[in-house]
Amino acid sequence: MSSHVPSSRLAALSLAALGVVYGDIGTSPLYALKEVFGGAHHPVPITPDNVLGILSVVFWSLMVVVSLKYVIFILRADNKGEGGIMALMALALHPLQEDSWLRRFIIVIGLFGAALFYGDGVITPAISVLSAVEGLEVVTPTFKLYVLPISLVILVGLFLVQRRGTATVGTLFGPIMVFWFIVLGILGIASIVQNPQVLQALNPLYGVRFFANNPILGFFALGACVLALTGAEALYADMGHFGRRPIQLAWFGLVMPALLLNYFGQGALLLQDPTAIENPFYRLAPEWFLLPMVGLATMATVIASQAVISGAFSITQQAIQLGFAPRMEICHTSDEEKGQIYLPSINWTLLLAVIALVVGFHSSSNLAAAYGIAVTGTMFITDILAFMVARYLWGWPVWKAFLGALPFALIDIGFFSANTIKIADGGWFPLIFGLMVYLILSTWKRGRDLLKKRLMADAMDIDGFVNAIDDSITRVPGTAVFLTANPAIVPQAMLHSMKHYKALHERIVIVSVSIHDVPRLEDSKRVTMQPLKSHFWQVKLHYGFMERPNIPEALEWCAKSGLDFNPMETSFFLGRETLIPRISSEMCFWREKVFVAMFRNAGSAAQFFGLPPNRVVELGTQVVL
Repeated sequence: MSSHVPSSRLAALSLAALGVVYGDIGTSPLYALKEVFGGAHHPVPITPDNVLGILSVVFWSLMVVVSLKYVIFILRADNKGEGGIMALMALALHPLQEDSWLRRFIIVIGLFGAALFYGDGVITPAISVLSAVEGLEVVTPTFKLYVLPISLVILVGLFLVQRRGTATVGTLFGPIMVFWFIVLGILGIASIVQNPQVLQALNPLYGVRFFANNPILGFFALGACVLALTGAEALYADMGHFGRRPIQLAWFGLVMPALLLNYFGQGALLLQDPTAIENPFYRLAPEWFLLPMVGLATMATVIASQAVISGAFSITQQAIQLGFAPRMEICHTSDEEKGQIYLPSINWTLLLAVIALVVGFHSSSNLAAAYGIAVTGTMFITDILAFMVARYLWGWPVWKAFLGALPFALIDIGFFSANTIKIADGGWFPLIFGLMVYLILSTWKRGRDLLKKRLMADAMDIDGFVNAIDDSITRVPGTAVFLTANPAIVPQAMLHSMKHYKALHERIVIVSVSIHDVPRLEDSKRVTMQPLKSHFWQVKLHYGFMERPNIPEALEWCAKSGLDFNPMETSFFLGRETLIPRISSEMCFWREKVFVAMFRNAGSAAQFFGLPPNRVVELGTQVVL
């Protein structure tokens, strides 16, 4: 997305970004300080020095990690407008040799970082909505029994509206989030005015003194303080939906000031009344506004979930195009913004996982232990990938790239280490979930490479095949388009067609599709073609990893070079492999079985490439892995 956009367009995008990107981090005040001072895991005693120390840690964490690292630095590491850990991984891989150990290392950590982000995508809706609905318990304890069912109904409704697209969702949610952040700021200011000494926490020495006086407790407290940073990775993953400038404008113009005012307001309240720790966020509100505040917070947390859900859609599309995930149905929900998409299978998978999580953990406090691992693990992997991009793509000297990434990495390591002590209390969930997603992504990639190797073993060179064609081969009228992953070899579907029909079409077009590690390509670079003997043509189509291939549309470009297509006289031939797993040294048997199941259930190639269903012929073959 271009950085030069009209002011009216920029304002509209910034408003929509508030409704999608900043919902996650914008609802952290609901539970962050509550977990620090009143959580089940090593709560910090409420004393003036401790409150000021924790507020100082939260303030400077937001300044350094979110403002400096993500909003200013990481957002610049965009892959031609697209963000997220998969786009960052593609950037880091771009300058590296195909078979280098560094490339394999980047793929491993990038995939695991993406897997942890999916874990974040499951935990965020659960903890956010639960923490908001739990405000009903502040109104009256009799509502406690209804917290869980109400939360589940809200979550189901959220996932049902995803098919409307992020543009519609963002436009609907944006004004609500503006009101939310304004209310956060007003409630914070009202409390700060009553206890202005809380502003002393702006001095970083209070944070340093807190750790000096309480080294062990301070380390444990980091595990809860990181909850104030949740959503930073999501704003990067959602950059392709709205662009860098709207996200930066929304952060510095409204989100950051409102969050800081509310955190300091909660701190001022705790200095004045330590018993408010039962729910310091809701205790900021006057009694008459408590019930409306629960309703507003519930809407805000529904919106908070949107950030990671949209990010999961974007990362999945990138994974598909880069060859790390099987084909899935991708619905484009906007005619203007290419990055706004909806993936039904991911949407319903996330919903089922969220429901299981809410039912299993019951409360936001229980989920807080699981939350930090996913967030901090992804953040640290982002540091490593950003270092690789700065060093190998931007050409920074090693010392400059290292010193640039080191402060952020040390901070994220501290946060991650503090959360590892919660593994037994819920931190196991994102690790297990992330490991499962990682195995799926890596198994698909390894399986595809193995399948390619098996097909190449029996492959025939296309040039030799074409030279061997003579007049004894019957040629029938029309054009046959054969899709192949490797244009240098004869497509399996063509060999099977000759075997069964004993003939070839009078014109043969061999089409291959290449997905590049950039989000989008110019139309002028879309098609390259080469005529061969005996009315054979090689056509190579090129797409970015955020584009959806449409082969019939791309083939229309060939008319300028003398290769025009009559849709009614063109048949598209696809190979359909039936895979048979076997015990071998190249891939574990159980992973082969997983790959075969994924391959069998992958989306239709004809649908993925936009082929007309009534012009497609599929020819099958068996392949032993």
